[in-house]
Amino acid sequence: MSPSPASLTPHSGDSAHPHAALARRQELPRATEVPAVLAVVGLAGTGKSEATGLLVQKYGYSAIYFGGIVVDEVQRRGLPLRPASERAVREELRAAEGMDAIAARSIQPIRERLDSGENVVIDGLYSTAELSRLRAESDLDVVTLAVHAPRWLRKKRLRTRPVRPLTAKEVDERDWFELSNLDKAPPIVLADLHVVNDGTVNQLAENIYRTIEGFLTKIESAVAAGTRPTTGSAE
Repeated sequence: MSPSPASLTPHSGDSAHPHAALARRQELPRATEVPAVLAVVGLAGTGKSEATGLLVQKYGYSAIYFGGIVVDEVQRRGLPLRPASERAVREELRAAEGMDAIAARSIQPIRERLDSGENVVIDGLYSTAELSRLRAESDLDVVTLAVHAPRWLRKKRLRTRPVRPLTAKEVDERDWFELSNLDKAPPIVLADLHVVNDGTVNQLAENIYRTIEGFLTKIESAVAAGTRPTTGSAE
């Protein structure tokens, strides 16, 4: 399945999707009102994993790393853990199981954690197809948080990261591949929530917490007014 950006519209049967569950939980304590499933999206080097860690620390989310499925498969095959190997395995999985293969493989572990009472943050949702696959599950109310950073800064971070560093050329190649072949842009551009990560970790934390708290306030106001917001950034 490789849907168009139109597939990011609310799931049929619930005009307020993906926030209906939040409205239904409005009588519960504030700590449980954070999105049950929050997907962090963004290009490489924006700080998605850092943002995920901060969400785990602040709100007690349980993290699921989409890229881990690919990394595990690369290691299972005995291949070197490098961008070329990950890309090859990722493409094979999608060719065999569909463009939404990673999301489809993650639905069961997501449900298991939700059933145990945990909220889930997804690190590294890649494409429109993956987001649409999750939102096709009527019991999964997925909110997206996009993390942004300047391109030069992303390249600096990726060049100096201790695990799987990338050269500037590799970053350019990865960006182009993900945007042109994986349809990665729509989930980022149309994300419910947005933060910029161009400073310190403490600044990122402040940006994320302020954004989440603003989201919760808007949900509460909408519920009190008898309306339901259609996006996290609804005015």
